[in-house]
Amino acid sequence: MSSGSDMSLLDCTGARISGCWSLRSDRSGSGEDSLDRLLPHAGAPRRKSATSLSKTEPPLLRTGTRTIYTAGRPPWYDEHGAQSKEAFVIGLCGGSASGKTTVANKIIEALDVPWVVLLSMDSFYKVLSPEEQLLAAQNDYNFDHPGAFDFELLVATLRKLKQGKSVKIPVYDFTTHGRQKDWKNVYGASVIIFEGIMSFADKELLQLLDMKIFVDTDSDIRLVRRLRRDITERGRDIEGVIKQYNKFVKPAFEQYIEPTMRLADIVVPRGGGNMVAIDLIVQHVHSQLEESSARLGPADAAAASDAQRAGELAAGPRPAHHHQEQRDEPR
Repeated sequence: MSSGSDMSLLDCTGARISGCWSLRSDRSGSGEDSLDRLLPHAGAPRRKSATSLSKTEPPLLRTGTRTIYTAGRPPWYDEHGAQSKEAFVIGLCGGSASGKTTVANKIIEALDVPWVVLLSMDSFYKVLSPEEQLLAAQNDYNFDHPGAFDFELLVATLRKLKQGKSVKIPVYDFTTHGRQKDWKNVYGASVIIFEGIMSFADKELLQLLDMKIFVDTDSDIRLVRRLRRDITERGRDIEGVIKQYNKFVKPAFEQYIEPTMRLADIVVPRGGGNMVAIDLIVQHVHSQLEESSARLGPADAAAASDAQRAGELAAGPRPAHHHQEQRDEPR
C-alpha cells in the first residue's frame, strides 16, 4: 500500500504499527502524567476515544479474530519515565503498487504484538509551490524523485518514534496534491513498519532501520494495480496515469528504486501473496524482540510484562495462532 497517510502505523503499529496504531488522545503531553493517561490500568474499561484516529479513518485493523490498534501506544518505560528499549524498525521498499502496504499489514497481523506503528512515506511529500501544483494537476510533476520527499522531517519523525516519543504526522491528500490542515498524533510502539518507494534512498534513514525488506513485484502487475488505484481512489484518468507512469514512474524505478534492492536484508517476490517469506520475517522479528527483552533488568522486564497485559486487555482475546491471511482490509 502506498496510499496517503495509512501508516499504517499499526498498534498494528497504526500510527505505530496496523503497522496500524490506535490514537489514545488528540492531545500531546509530557511527563509521567501523560504516560499514566496513555497506559490503561488492568481491568479498566476501554475508552471510546481510543477508537478514533481521525474523522475519516479508524486507527484499527480488524481481522476475523481480533482488533489491532494502529496509532501506537507507549512501550515499556522505567521508573524514571525513560524508555527501556528502542522500537524495532522494519523498512519496506519497492516500486509503486508493488504490494508494500499489503505485506506490512500481513506482517503486523502475524506478529501478534499489541502496539505497532505503520508509517507511510506518502505522508512526507513536500508542500508544492503554486507552479508545482499546476504541473501536478497536468501530470507533469515528478512524485517519484527523491527530491519530492521531505527527508528532513521524515528522519526526525522516525527517530522520535524509534525512541518511543509521540509525534505528529502530516496527512497528504493525493486529490489536491497537498497536506491537510490537521496532522495525526502517533505514539511509541514495540515495532514500527516504515514503507515507501524511497525507503532506502537516504543514508540517515537507513541507519534507523533494524531490518530492510524489498518487495519485488513484476512491472506489469504494478502498472495494472497503479491504474486501478489511481483511477478509482484518486480520481485520475487513464491517459494521465499512463503518461505519468511512462514519464516518471518507470524511469524512477530503474534509476532510484531497483538499485536499492542490494541493500535489503530480505527480498520478497510476489508481495503479499508470499506467506512463506512473511512467516520467516515474523520469526526473525520475534527473535529480535525476545533478545531485546532478555537484555532488560528485572524491574524493566516486570514493567514490560504489565504493559503487555494492559495491551492484551485493550485488544481483547486472541487466538493461539496468528499466521493467517488478512481477511478484512483497513480503510
